[in-house]
Amino acid sequence: MSTAPRPPVRVALAETVGTLPRERGLAYEPKFDGHRMVVFREGDGVVLQARSGRIVTAAFPDLAEAARRLPEGTVLDGEVVVWRDGRIDFAAVQGRAFATPGRAPALARRLPASYAAFDVLGADGADLRPLRYDRRRERLVDLLAGLGPPIQAVPMTTDPELAATWYETLPAIGVEGLVIKRLDQPYRAGSRAWRKYRHTDTKDAVVVGYTGAQERPAALVLVLPDDDVPLVSSPLPPALRARVGAVLRELPPGEPGTAQAVGIGDVAYRSVPPELTAEVATGTTRHTVTTVLRLKTP
Repeated sequence: MSTAPRPPVRVALAETVGTLPRERGLAYEPKFDGHRMVVFREGDGVVLQARSGRIVTAAFPDLAEAARRLPEGTVLDGEVVVWRDGRIDFAAVQGRAFATPGRAPALARRLPASYAAFDVLGADGADLRPLRYDRRRERLVDLLAGLGPPIQAVPMTTDPELAATWYETLPAIGVEGLVIKRLDQPYRAGSRAWRKYRHTDTKDAVVVGYTGAQERPAALVLVLPDDDVPLVSSPLPPALRARVGAVLRELPPGEPGTAQAVGIGDVAYRSVPPELTAEVATGTTRHTVTTVLRLKTP
């Protein structure tokens, strides 16, 4: 009887640190800012799950087809990215993640996705989450050794000096930091047991909607890297409202929706196509707040 995880599963998370940890017994991986995804190869099919638990198989037909080459009973955790001009394009992968089934095949041909696997949660029908990370890593590499693109294991090192070199050089291709894991650590679903070390507290988020008037929006609705749940930014300053409104007027109107606003709860918003990105800063008081610094127009 199979004990491998079944969808939906809660994923392991990482806590931000301000310096590169260098104690013994650590593993370092590049942090790809894409779309978090768990891949389930079960029966005669494939199921793709986003971090929130949302099933996104139809949005990524190319990855679903590639994952059919995995052995039955395999469950992977990783990040979906889209490469354009030699760099990771975060807006492109989020556009794919929110594509309708009708648009998904054409987007897959125009913007093919890659899957950077960084953990294995199940293999041969067995639940591997209780195993140490180093044993899971060995199993991951063995599983993917003969597979090749678009599904590959992320690089990993136990050498902090090589990790520091990655940290300094990989931003050129859109990799903004490292994820650090203990070699003896089991996979702790829903817990921030891993650590992440980034170059900056700012990041790019995809704009998926706005609150207030289109000409002068009160706030933006965003999707952050490594997530797929829309959230509402803090209120935009007046000057930024005018600049953002000028760009939003050029986009076709979308459907209404609701998203979480800090300290308020669900608020109504109007969606827009996921074609714009904003540079944002995230800070914590009692709750995490997301502040829009500037709109990054195409």
